Amino acid sequence: MADEVSILIADDHPIFRRGLRQVIEAETRYRVVAEAENGAAALEQVRLLKPDVAVLDVNMPQMSGFDVARELRNERKPVAIVFLTMYKDEDVFNAALDVGVKGYVLKDSAITDIVGCVRAVAAGQPYISPQLSAYLLNRSQRAASLEKAIPGLNNLTPTERRILKLIAEYKTSKEIAEELHIHYRTVDNHRTNISQKLGLQGSHALLKFAVEHKSQIA
Repeated sequence: MADEVSILIADDHPIFRRGLRQVIEAETRYRVVAEAENGAAALEQVRLLKPDVAVLDVNMPQMSGFDVARELRNERKPVAIVFLTMYKDEDVFNAALDVGVKGYVLKDSAITDIVGCVRAVAAGQPYISPQLSAYLLNRSQRAASLEKAIPGLNNLTPTERRILKLIAEYKTSKEIAEELHIHYRTVDNHRTNISQKLGLQGSHALLKFAVEHKSQIA
């Protein structure tokens, strides 16, 4: 069917994968096109099959969910990524959103949450397990507080915000240029503009700011 949603599931526990697959495919629009038992296999399957949604366990052999998500983002793959995790860890949650994850589901509620999550992310909307809603609120409040304390953040362009997030990942101008497909000197110009807008001075001030506030930079 024209509006069918293709899905990959990656988790190193076959029984858990089977349960998710049964729940997902009970919805006629959704089709699981592949399963993977480790991150490296998941990455290759996404490259090969180009699913609409990739459901990834955070902790997997060979490559973690984070490793896969970063690689897919670097390759600019148009896949919506959902993380599965058994840990209610706010730092992991924030790190997941920082790498572009669209869905974040706790494993102990995955059977009940996964269909709603797939539906949301396939439509371009974010989804998190309801138990973690306070984390999203905390993130939004910190971002709002930061923008109030540093008004210059509101003056950053979308490209400058993207570069600021990549700087927070300790990427060099050359690495950022390769990811964004622009010249590294253009990145350097953006860095200068960002520093001026934020009132930052000194060779390491921008990196320090980006790292300290990376979870608040939208």
